[in-house]
Amino acid sequence: MTLSAVSRYFFVVAMLFATTHVATAQQPTERDLTAPLTAEAQADLTPEGVIQLLKDGNQRFLNDASLERDFMEQVRQTSDGQYPMAAVLGCIDSRVPHEIIFDKGVGDIFSARVAGNFINTDILGSLEFATAVAGSKVIVVLGHTECGAVKGACDRVEMGNLTSTLANIAPAIYAVDDVEGPRTSENEEFVQAVAHQNVDLTVQNIVDRSPVIRQLVADGDLIVVGAMHNVSTGEVTFYEDEMITATTLAN
Repeated sequence: MTLSAVSRYFFVVAMLFATTHVATAQQPTERDLTAPLTAEAQADLTPEGVIQLLKDGNQRFLNDASLERDFMEQVRQTSDGQYPMAAVLGCIDSRVPHEIIFDKGVGDIFSARVAGNFINTDILGSLEFATAVAGSKVIVVLGHTECGAVKGACDRVEMGNLTSTLANIAPAIYAVDDVEGPRTSENEEFVQAVAHQNVDLTVQNIVDRSPVIRQLVADGDLIVVGAMHNVSTGEVTFYEDEMITATTLAN
């Protein structure tokens, strides 16, 4: 090998090493998913990225591969502040524990729960705090199959304060007009159609009734999306075709 050939050989090797070194140095450090979010980590998240993190967590839950967490350490780490990625508005049903089905830990999720996953002024104000103040990137309205509140509303159950609670689901009942059979809890297809409709209406109501949240969505800082949890399988299905984003608001 001539001197010039040797020089060219070492020049190429040096360039390859330098390129590899730079590429390696530029690779982002993967965040520890078992550690609570910091302000910086929360700021780096996008609404779309948060939805994917929730999907990934639910898939781990379904695969019986949830991450191991030191919850007491997470309690200590979040004692001076919180930077959750999402707010979940769900039903009080004991079979739908938000952090568990999304495989999340202490400090990851704001959780608002009421029978029938609807909104009122108090819940809406809570969601405004979770997003505009605390920085959550996604609001998930989470319905579920076999919902007792939806069944009770379909059957026009009246019992104490529950009567007025279930009345909030009535608009979804009236909106379902394409399911055959009795409009009662005996009709499983009708009940599930009402549950889906109730999620969709709540998603829209959140944006319509809160100028604060609507502006966050318009600015691209927030997505409001509906989802359904199957209590028989644990799977969460996101209604992404019906979610509200800056793009859908502009159209």
